[in-house]
Amino acid sequence: MGNPFQDQLLKAGVVTKKQVQKAKQDKNRKNKQQKHSKKEVVVDEVKLKAQQAAAEKTQRDRDLNKQKQDQARQKAVSVEINQLIEANCIKRDQSHEIVYNFEHNKKIKRIYVNEEIRLKLIKGTLGIARIDGRYEVIPQAIVEKIKQRNEKRLVIYKAEETKTEENDPYADYEIPDDLTW
Repeated sequence: MGNPFQDQLLKAGVVTKKQVQKAKQDKNRKNKQQKHSKKEVVVDEVKLKAQQAAAEKTQRDRDLNKQKQDQARQKAVSVEINQLIEANCIKRDQSHEIVYNFEHNKKIKRIYVNEEIRLKLIKGTLGIARIDGRYEVIPQAIVEKIKQRNEKRLVIYKAEETKTEENDPYADYEIPDDLTW
C-alpha cells in the first residue's frame, strides 16, 4: 500500500513504476539525512559546550596555579628578608638610652639607640627595617638588598636629598640634628 496519489498516477500512465520507486528512495534518503543532521547538530553542540567547559576549567586552573606560585614566591622573599635582617641587625641592649623617633604608617614610632647609631641613622649609613612587629637597625648594604626585594619592609633609609623650595622662607635655617620631639 503506497501513496494513493502515486497509485492514481500509475493507473493513469503518467509515471512508470521505476519513477515511483526512485521517488520513494529519494524521499527515504532525505528523511534519513535530516535525522542524521539533527543528531549531528545536537552532538556538535554538546561537544562544543564540553570543549568550552574544559577550556574554562584549564584557564581557572592556570590562574589558581599562578596565584599559588606568586604566594609561594612572596613567602620565600619574606623569609629571605627576615633572614637578612636577623643576621645583619645591629644589636641594641640596655645601654642604649637615646630615643630615636621616626614615622611609620603615619604613626610616630621609637627605638632606643646610642649616640653613634643615632648619628649614622641621620647620615643615612644605617636604616631601620620592620620584622615581626619590631624594628631593627641594619647597615646600608642590607638596606639596598631589602629594597630590591620588598621596599615596604623598610621603614627608614636614606632616600634622595630633600629639596627645598625656592620661596621657602626658612631655607636659610637648618634644623638641628639633636632636636628631640
